[in-house]
Amino acid sequence: MNVTATLFQKLTDGNHLWLRIFLLLIFIHGEGSLVLAKGKNTHSGARTTSSKNRVVKKVNKRSVSNKVRLVSHKMTKSVVAVKTEKKAGSTLSLLGSAYAHVAVKDQKLRGAVYYLVSGHGGPDPGALGHFGKYILPEDEYAYDVTIRLARALMEHGATIYMIVRDLNDGIRDANVLKLDHDEVTYPNQTIPLNQTLRLRQCTDAVNKLHRKHQEAYQRMVTIHVDSRSEGQNIDVFFYHHENSKVGKRLAKHIHKSFKAGYKRSQPTRNYLGTVSDRSSLYVVKNSHPPTVFIELGNIRNNKDQQRFLLADNRQALANWICAGLQTDYKSKQ
Repeated sequence: MNVTATLFQKLTDGNHLWLRIFLLLIFIHGEGSLVLAKGKNTHSGARTTSSKNRVVKKVNKRSVSNKVRLVSHKMTKSVVAVKTEKKAGSTLSLLGSAYAHVAVKDQKLRGAVYYLVSGHGGPDPGALGHFGKYILPEDEYAYDVTIRLARALMEHGATIYMIVRDLNDGIRDANVLKLDHDEVTYPNQTIPLNQTLRLRQCTDAVNKLHRKHQEAYQRMVTIHVDSRSEGQNIDVFFYHHENSKVGKRLAKHIHKSFKAGYKRSQPTRNYLGTVSDRSSLYVVKNSHPPTVFIELGNIRNNKDQQRFLLADNRQALANWICAGLQTDYKSKQ
């Protein structure tokens, strides 16, 4: 700017007023153009910087979002694995709407495969007891304990197959469970009335799945309610195949869990349940995985009925069986 002023002074010496005015106008116009140019550059720079900031923010947001998704996936991996099975006919859907959300507590039973079979079903209700004016069907009470056991095992990461399945009952908390005949055999086979055909259908379903899982730890649990004279009170007892050391060990682990459970809940009560072999039972004889056959009590005895009439008691039975299965899995080596 000093050089321009000096030149202006030299050129305007004298009386050339018109030249002085002309040069002054050129000078003012040049300075104005320079300011406008700088203004454009400054504005452009700000817009570029703002654009970069927006891009960075978007990238960072996307990065954070990815991290959240990854962490979320790691934290809920086992729960999501259970949720994805919630389709019609899956084990989750069988639990009923009130119990279908299963929070996986741990992975103590990860790798274990269980085939759960409740006694009878379909056209065969099994043994019948009476409670006042109500009929107590064996298959309904055995099923409720079995489906509760399924849920308890899933909480520890086990793979579960409900072999006898009721697509609409779910876990029920009523004392009196209504008799129906709509149970099916896995995956969706109509249960025949003929006893031999029904038992064969069940063991065939189990053995087919057993071949699928090959070398995995696999166990079958079948749950029944016995029928004896009304005055005979019996404790929960267990059968296994005479030639199956693994089946015997399985039964003993569950039996031990029941002894511990009764000692905690009823310390003055003597638990008299037994473990014995009964190889003639069709499902015990013909099922490929090691099997335990459980009798919950006498459905005709008033005292035994309390064991499965109350929903809390049915849950306790399921929990004690689950605890015994965990012990067996832990000691599988």
